[in-house]
Amino acid sequence: MKDRGWRVFASARNLAKLKTVQAAGIECINIDVGSVDSISAAVEEVKNLTGGSLDALINNAGGAYSMPIIHVDNQMSHDLFELNVFSVIRVTQAFVPLLLNSTHGALLVNNKSAMGLLGAGIPFQGMYAASKAAAASVTESLRLELGPFGIQVINMYTGGVKSGFWKNAPGVKLPEDSIYNIAKEDIESSMSGNEKGINKSVAEVWAKQVAGDLSRKKPSHAVYRGASAGLARFGTLFPTGTFDGTLKQAGAVDVLERKLMEQRTHPKTQ
Repeated sequence: MKDRGWRVFASARNLAKLKTVQAAGIECINIDVGSVDSISAAVEEVKNLTGGSLDALINNAGGAYSMPIIHVDNQMSHDLFELNVFSVIRVTQAFVPLLLNSTHGALLVNNKSAMGLLGAGIPFQGMYAASKAAAASVTESLRLELGPFGIQVINMYTGGVKSGFWKNAPGVKLPEDSIYNIAKEDIESSMSGNEKGINKSVAEVWAKQVAGDLSRKKPSHAVYRGASAGLARFGTLFPTGTFDGTLKQAGAVDVLERKLMEQRTHPKTQ
């Protein structure tokens, strides 16, 4: 974005992680999207730096949680929605007054996973997909509600991108008594972000494409970038189940089915 003439403010809970960003001449702001006080402080800092306006806000914070639905932890699921849905609402509410002061026509961009387009998405990542689908729905409501005030709201659907996203995800281990343990190794590998058959774009390439999309005179209401994002969009045009083979392979359900079949065909004798 900076290369296209934008004045960019990058944010993170730990500014030490933004040293490379700062070295590139980008201004960095501390913000914890889970804290109302931290968000308010960030708004005041941006207000002082810009004179009270903001031309674009990109909500990019998010987290992952993988687990079969029958095993999900209620608190971890709640925390996931808190981060992937409610933090988007909190940050948006706080920064809207600055967006309203933009003299160029403001943008509000919510970066969501393309997985939310397919509803269930990859097996064993159902709660994550559900949180992203919820955030996408919130974004669509914002698009209609803020449009009359000159704020264009964009749903950005991101496919696979090479990043450290999964490094920050909770540990993924199936319960000892899980019915899925017959394919434990393959399923836990998939739950850790190593989905088979799923390509991932280089982060720098994805960033340049997104910067181009958002810098257009009339950006689209929806942006699809990252590996398989276009496929996910394409998939919404077909009946449910059309891409089950691809999703099963990504989630190791094909391995699970094969091992269950082998178990039924050749049961162990006592």
